[in-house]
Amino acid sequence: MVFRGTITDAPDFDASADAETLYNAMKGFGSDKEAILDLVTSRSNAQRQEIIAAYKSSFGKDLIDDLKYELTGKFERLIVSLMRTPAYHDAKEINDAVKGAGTNERCLVEIMASRNNKQIHEMVAAYKDAYGRDIEDDITADTSGHFKKMLVALLQGTRDESGVVDADLVEQDAQELYAAGEEQWGTDEAKFIMILGSRSVTHLRMVFDAYEKITELSIEDSIKNELSGDFERLMLAVVQCIRSVPMFFAKRLYKSMKGLGTADNTLIRIMISRSETDMLDIRECFRLRYEKSLYNMIKDDTSGDYKRTLLNLCGGDDDLAGEFFPEAAQIAYKMWELSAMTKIQLRPTVRPAPNFDPAADAQALRKAMKGFGTDEDAIIDIVAQRSNAQRQEIRQAFKSLLGRDLMKDLKSELSKNLERLIIGLMLTPAEFDAKMMRKAMEGAGTDEHALIEILVTRSNEEIHAMNAAYQNAYKKTLEEAIQSDTSGHFCRILVSLVQGAREEGPADMERANADAQELADACNADSDDMEMKFMSILCTRSFPHLRKVFQEFVRCTNKDIEQIIKKEMSGDVKNAFYAIVRSVKNQPSYFADRLYKAMKGLGTDDRALIRIMVSRCEIDLFNIRKEFKETHDDSLHEFIQGDTSGDYRKTLLVLCGGED
Repeated sequence: MVFRGTITDAPDFDASADAETLYNAMKGFGSDKEAILDLVTSRSNAQRQEIIAAYKSSFGKDLIDDLKYELTGKFERLIVSLMRTPAYHDAKEINDAVKGAGTNERCLVEIMASRNNKQIHEMVAAYKDAYGRDIEDDITADTSGHFKKMLVALLQGTRDESGVVDADLVEQDAQELYAAGEEQWGTDEAKFIMILGSRSVTHLRMVFDAYEKITELSIEDSIKNELSGDFERLMLAVVQCIRSVPMFFAKRLYKSMKGLGTADNTLIRIMISRSETDMLDIRECFRLRYEKSLYNMIKDDTSGDYKRTLLNLCGGDDDLAGEFFPEAAQIAYKMWELSAMTKIQLRPTVRPAPNFDPAADAQALRKAMKGFGTDEDAIIDIVAQRSNAQRQEIRQAFKSLLGRDLMKDLKSELSKNLERLIIGLMLTPAEFDAKMMRKAMEGAGTDEHALIEILVTRSNEEIHAMNAAYQNAYKKTLEEAIQSDTSGHFCRILVSLVQGAREEGPADMERANADAQELADACNADSDDMEMKFMSILCTRSFPHLRKVFQEFVRCTNKDIEQIIKKEMSGDVKNAFYAIVRSVKNQPSYFADRLYKAMKGLGTDDRALIRIMVSRCEIDLFNIRKEFKETHDDSLHEFIQGDTSGDYRKTLLVLCGGED
């Protein structure tokens, strides 16, 4: 195995001299933290073990005890953890995860999904030695169900590591996973556990490809559809580690630092455990996925000696290099290939109500608004639990039975965000989109993000319907409105999209190669020509075709298209092209990101929140929820719960449709 760590054996190593340096750094009043961190992070783990032994024989003291006494806080935790062997470090992390009240399931998932057989056997032995108990007993006492069973399977450390692949067995495993999940009602979890817990990495990668051919779904999507809770999280982690261990850790590191506060235990654990194995690969994957170097993220998110130690383990700033490494290019290529092969099964959260009676609903709504005070609960229960087509029938029945305009009545009875949300649900999708476009352009400023989001994610049919609704409501064309409110290349991009003339249909391989080459050549042109060329391809080709174009682009340039857009373009033009690429790659993930941005930090962008929840609840809000959970570790339900209040919150949660 090729090790691509940032920490290697120090040359001309002298354990006794190092022991003395550390002893002097801790002698007397105060300690020389810089000397300690520089020494510890420039020695390999094996060398640190020799230093511990030399310290004891030279000074008759325990080095770890002295370090604990001299140092404090996160810095102490980091340095002391670096002094433990990998097996004892893993054993301590597992013990910390299961002892006391509550269990840290994420820590169990991370360690058990990512370690090889040898690492697992060494950890089991270290646990027994350190705590006098069997690790399996402690884990099983603290977990339950299929989650427990899979952890126990992984704990055996018996994954096939022979590297031999049997083509017939690949096909058989793919068929059995299909039969255990997508093909039947209910899921045969034991089959998933057996195959994902024991087969070799090479074998499973081929199984995943075969599975996609059978189902047109990635194994990840199937797991999200079929499983839930900690078991789902563990199985996704196993799949991610089979595909790419460095990418798995890049995602975990990002989650540990994004948002408010840092998950320091996760950050410390990963930086230590990967520093001698694959930190260089993790750095590449990090930059590929987040357009920011791991080094800069740590620098922005931590401080003091703790930061300096982490940066030493990280070992370098990839933003300075600015180039793509071969491993990262391969992963980017594979990501586009996956995206091209997979058909995402779109799942709504709002469906037509059974035994629907528009007249009864119209009467119930009238009753909820008649007299003194309004029965908001009754309104929410009806409006949020009917499909849009059913709501249109209710609007009609309200008028023909009661001679009243339901929209006017709702507007006069409700207020603020609840009114905006309920009215949004009562409009047809085309009326709602037209209104959202209007809102994004009226008044002093323009909400460019809203314009981009709507025009990039709607089908030709939806765009044509929105154009007609806009003309009908505001007596001018949407194109004219865009032209009077935006300018330059950004205006041209929006005008191109508002035609609703994007090609439809599968990829044309020969043309995809030509398109990729044209985009690659455009990267060397001046920025005007580059933007025009990007527009002529990104705004007109079908999404399946663009997936192939972006995949071939990686081959032509060794760079990912997202990276180029971020680096070479700016402002609204950059945001528009970036949104197209994100939607082509994975549209539910793009929306999950937009929802996260609408709620994170101080204040909520209610207009964006309402727009996405209303427009996606009958299309793919279930998929968006799953992507949200995977990317941000918290569920969309939790975010809405924490960020909104009252009847507005209640309605949003009904649309959200579940907890995850």
